[in-house]
Amino acid sequence: MTVGSKRLLGCAALVLVALAASALAQHQGHEQRTTTPTSSPPTGSAAQGAARSQKVTIEELHRSGGVPLGWKFALPGGDPVKGRQVFADLECYKCHAIHGENFPAAGGDAKNVGPELTGMGGQHPGEYFAESILAPNAVILDGPGYTGPDGKSIMPSYADSLSVSQLVDLVAFLKSLTAGGHHMHSAAPAETTAGDYTVRLDYRSGGGHAGHDGHAGHGAAAAAPGHLMVFVADRTTGEPVPYLPVSATIRAAGKPARKVNLAPMVGGQGFHYGVNVALPDGAHTITVTIGPVAIQAMPSVKGRFAKPVTVVFERGS
Repeated sequence: MTVGSKRLLGCAALVLVALAASALAQHQGHEQRTTTPTSSPPTGSAAQGAARSQKVTIEELHRSGGVPLGWKFALPGGDPVKGRQVFADLECYKCHAIHGENFPAAGGDAKNVGPELTGMGGQHPGEYFAESILAPNAVILDGPGYTGPDGKSIMPSYADSLSVSQLVDLVAFLKSLTAGGHHMHSAAPAETTAGDYTVRLDYRSGGGHAGHDGHAGHGAAAAAPGHLMVFVADRTTGEPVPYLPVSATIRAAGKPARKVNLAPMVGGQGFHYGVNVALPDGAHTITVTIGPVAIQAMPSVKGRFAKPVTVVFERGS
């Protein structure tokens, strides 16, 4: 399988793989932690370009271990339209189905096929997709047909088949696949920046229905509580910020607003503020309110984490 004029990635591919490993996330329904950028995420057309530049001196680099404070590797932006063509030229559709796309149906042995990619763009960071393309054995997905007799991934490496621009375009296409996802049974995480924070909202549904104990009322079925998670990180360093009063107000048309308080927790995705709650079906908003930090702040962060922040997430359709 070839695409255009190929240029070997060489050392660039090895560097990219090493950097991408820092943003490793678990695959296909496993829990993951989304990489938090050092600066606020780009929007609009800027999302396709490079992240905002950061100036730093050599001395500062040495003092902070060789990278800027709070540095995280972020894959450069690509063109999803060109990436879709790369996907087609590589005939990736033979192993990976995407609902809603007009690629030929995946063929061959059903026991020897890769994961479906529908909705995957909202579940994994781009750096993880890049690593899967360049070094598929870095994380081996445990599932029927995903591995060969040698225990390694059946997916070949494309480290010597893609140029850097083709790689970032292909990743951009995979990241654009946010519609129709169903393997998580939950909406894709949403992230924004506000005040001194980067705030990410995630919800994992409980599945099924609650009976009498789920406050359905007169035996009527109601959605079982899922787990609402709010990840609050320092906008500058990307580190989690603990000891914050965090609450969420859930609003949906025709229903009374419901306010819940979130408690600090540690789970498979790391430190977060969470609560078990059932979210309404259809369109709704979740307003997250973050109060001033409840512990003493050192002079180096004087004035930060002291102002209340409110973020509104719109979910559903």
